[in-house]
Parts: sequence; C-alpha cells; structure tokens
Amino acid sequence: MGLSRSEELDVLFEGILLLKNTQECRAFFVDLCTIREIGDMAQRLAVARLLDHGECYAAISAKTGASSATISRVARCLNYGAGGYAAVLGKEKGENI
Repeated sequence: MGLSRSEELDVLFEGILLLKNTQECRAFFVDLCTIREIGDMAQRLAVARLLDHGECYAAISAKTGASSATISRVARCLNYGAGGYAAVLGKEKGENI
C-alpha cells in the first residue's frame, strides 16, 4: 500500500524542514528538481520580493525576466494565497508571522 498524494507531500515538506543549511538545501533541490524548475521557483520568490517592495510589473519584468502572467500569478498568491510568500518575506524581515 503506497502513500496518498497528501501523505507524499507531507513527507516531502517534512524532509525539507530537516535540512540544516543552504548547502544541504541546494543539494536536495538539485537532486529533486530540474535546473529550470529551481530557476522558476527562485524567479517567483524574486518577483514576490519586488512586489512586496512596491515595484511595478514593468520594472519587475525587466529585473527578473518574468512574464506578466508570472508576475500576476505571484501577486494573486501574495494577496489571496495560502500565505507562503508572506511567511518567507516576513521571516526575511525578522517579523514573527
């Protein structure tokens, strides 16, 4: 009997939380994802940071190379999503979220 998709996701996220530093995290994601997937995730976080700082879509696109569709999706997640971007951005700022 295999794990359900929800259980598989929980195991993945729990595994990520076990990583101790940037080097371990980098090695895990290099093994887990394609370089393109890692780059896309990094770009989305960069977009979220710039949106959080009040940058306009054109400036964000110029700085990150992200399409307007990607920027719009990240903006929707920032405003109406599960709070993941807000948690990371808040922790980067030293806020307790």
